[in-house]
Amino acid sequence: MSYSEHAIGFVCDDEQLLGILSQPATPASIGVVIIVGGPQYRVGSHRQFVLLARALATAGHAVLRFDYRGMGDSSGTPVDFLNADADIDAAIKALLVQAPTVKQVALWGLCDAAAAALLYCDGKPDPRVTALCLLNPWVRSQASLARTQVKHYYAQRLLQRAFWAKLLSGHVAIGAVAGLIRNLRLAFKGGGTGAEAQLPFQTRMANAWRGFGGSLLLILSGEDYTAKEFLEYANADPAWSGALTQHNLSRHDVADADHTFSSPQSSRAVEALTLAWLANLEKSAIS
Repeated sequence: MSYSEHAIGFVCDDEQLLGILSQPATPASIGVVIIVGGPQYRVGSHRQFVLLARALATAGHAVLRFDYRGMGDSSGTPVDFLNADADIDAAIKALLVQAPTVKQVALWGLCDAAAAALLYCDGKPDPRVTALCLLNPWVRSQASLARTQVKHYYAQRLLQRAFWAKLLSGHVAIGAVAGLIRNLRLAFKGGGTGAEAQLPFQTRMANAWRGFGGSLLLILSGEDYTAKEFLEYANADPAWSGALTQHNLSRHDVADADHTFSSPQSSRAVEALTLAWLANLEKSAIS
């Protein structure tokens, strides 16, 4: 399907935001807002968001990818994923104004953009948002990072003969051993105190996830520590109990994919999974 692509401007808290709208002549009823994660702008790593938006638009979906306040071509002071609610709301409004045939919106986010999508839905359900596509969600804390490193890095190292040979010969740096001990303490101390207590966003994410009434698509990279950390957190934290087995969740693991799905094969896999998910949502909306 052919589509047009053009820049649009819209306002968020008196600042001017810029987005790129990929719009078919007759958009499907479900549109997509791509939320940008990290200190980057609407193009994404290796033009990931450009390629995704065009693939979805070719399939009939209106797609808006945009810059947060203070990023890319948007004015204002930069905001992070913890404070992006107003930006996301403004982008949804802009998409619906530009594509009035769109009746439902899916939020698509990678890493801390996935966290931003969930935080946007926390405590204030938006009836316009009926679907969330979340890739390698960010739940970083000192304890969760330590558990992930102990399980997926140090555990492998401790099983390697070369590691013990270096250790016994004194060729393993003292700092590396101290790092292992520090991570073991963090990983197994349990509880949510100190720095952990200052990071309530993980619990807010869990609350939004479990309370979301629409469709959830979870895509995880097979070779990514952020994805592994998310699974460790979701399986260990009581707030996430049962979240990975909800009836409205579809989960797909992309083997050998890195954090941003940078290889052509993994990028195409993400596009195909997103397209199939949206197609099923369209069928459900029609029936």
